[in-house]
This record gives sequence, C-alpha cells and structure tokens, in this order.
Amino acid sequence: MFRNQISLVLILVFAFNFAQTQYKTESNISYYPEKISKTDAYISSQCKLNFYYPSNIKNFSTVIWFHGGGLTGGNNELPKELLNENIAIVSVEYRLAPKVKAPAYIEDAAAATAWVFENIEKYGGNKNLIFQSGHSAGGYLAMMITLDKTYLQKYKIDANQIAGLIPFSGQAITHFQVRKEQGIPELQPTIDQYAPLFHVRKDAPPIVLITGDRELELFGRYEENAYLARMLKLVNHPSVKLLEEDGFDHVSMAKPGFFILLKEVQDLTKKIKSEKNIK
Repeated sequence: MFRNQISLVLILVFAFNFAQTQYKTESNISYYPEKISKTDAYISSQCKLNFYYPSNIKNFSTVIWFHGGGLTGGNNELPKELLNENIAIVSVEYRLAPKVKAPAYIEDAAAATAWVFENIEKYGGNKNLIFQSGHSAGGYLAMMITLDKTYLQKYKIDANQIAGLIPFSGQAITHFQVRKEQGIPELQPTIDQYAPLFHVRKDAPPIVLITGDRELELFGRYEENAYLARMLKLVNHPSVKLLEEDGFDHVSMAKPGFFILLKEVQDLTKKIKSEKNIK
C-alpha cells in the first residue's frame, strides 16, 4: 500500500513537471536576408536578434523588445523580467549612430519585426499576437514602425496587424539623436517625419504609453507621451492609455514597467483570442 502511494506521488510529480511550459533560446539570428547582409559588413555584424520562446505550447504571444541607449549604445539582452511568462521574447540589436543616421535604425526595427511576422508560426506562435515594446530609444523605434506604416509596408506588412504598442518612456517628438544629426539642439523640440507624433492616426493598434514620474523623467518625456495620448484621443483612437509611474525616473521606471507590460499583453491577448477564436 505504502509503495503504491509513493508510485502515485512520483507519477503526479512527473506529470506536473511535464505539463510546465518549456522554453528554448536561439541567439544571434540575422534578421536581414543574406543577400543584404553580405553587402554590408555592419548589417552583417550588428543586425541580430535573440529569440526566447515556449517550445511546448501553441499560439503564444510574442513581445518584440528594442533596447535603449539613445540610438548610440545598448545591447539586446533578453529582459529577465519577461522570461518564464508563457510568451516569446525577441530582443533586437540594431545599427547605431554615429556609424549610421536616420532612418537606418528605424529600418532595422522594421526588418526585425518582419522576421518575426515571417517566422513566428514556424515555432508555434501566432501572427495575430505580436506586440511592440522597448525602453527609451527602443520605445521610440517601436512607436515609429507602428505609427508610420511605410516602414513595414516595404515587407508587405500592415502595421495594424501589430497586436499592441507598449513603449517604455519612448520619445514622441523627433528623437534627440535624429535632431543632433540635423544640427538641432537636444532641447529644441521638433516634430517631423521622424516623430511618432507626426503619424498620429485613428486606426493604429491598441497603445499603452508608460513613463516615469513627470518630475524625474528625461527631457519632458512624460509630457511628450501625454501630448501623443491626447492627439490619439482627439482623432478618436479607440484604445490608448497613458500610465505614469510616480517616484520612478527614466531608468528605474523600466522594472515596474515590465509588470505593466505583461499585464497589458495578457489582457490584449485574451481579447484578441476571443475575437478571432484562437485556442
């Protein structure tokens, strides 16, 4: 009797462990086609992504993550706060200034996104559940390729297919590095074709704008996002939120931001799966 009980416990423990989500990581994947990377040494060395995904479940959501660093630095480490959450993470490395100028890094963000759309279903993911996110400069890149549809149109992808845009402290006006390249001081606000604000539109995907405390943020970043949120509402965008993290500055806001990101991805995934009858 005792031996049978032990056997039953072992079977239950094995079944529980087997039922847990399992993950795989693939690193340094080139997201540009070989014919392009072969002709440009910097693209070949820099334009890589890391891909972390659930290997034993289907129709999972995917977050494309662009790192910060002012478009001049940073690296594409997988954010540990997003691991083991039943979703896939794609962390993207992109070309940096001053080796390149706008729009090269924006084009890289679009190329990496196109790779995800083209490949995610091979790994069991769902193209209807691809989210854009990133911190600071990374948030700016996510905003640009979601709001300005021309970057993804090059790959025959409608930016409206993105399930949700959830940037962390992204720059809504023209990024200060882009302004520097144009000879404009970093504290002189500009809104041109390189500003997410320039591309406000009613039909954009659901948007959640997350910033740090307005008194602690970098260069009025809260106010930029507040202006973007207001303009989106004025054009009757149906799903936009602006969330301010009291007490957190530009850097420290990222950690609590990950919890918000996971909650928003979970809620939007549930809604989309219900609407599209995805199991």
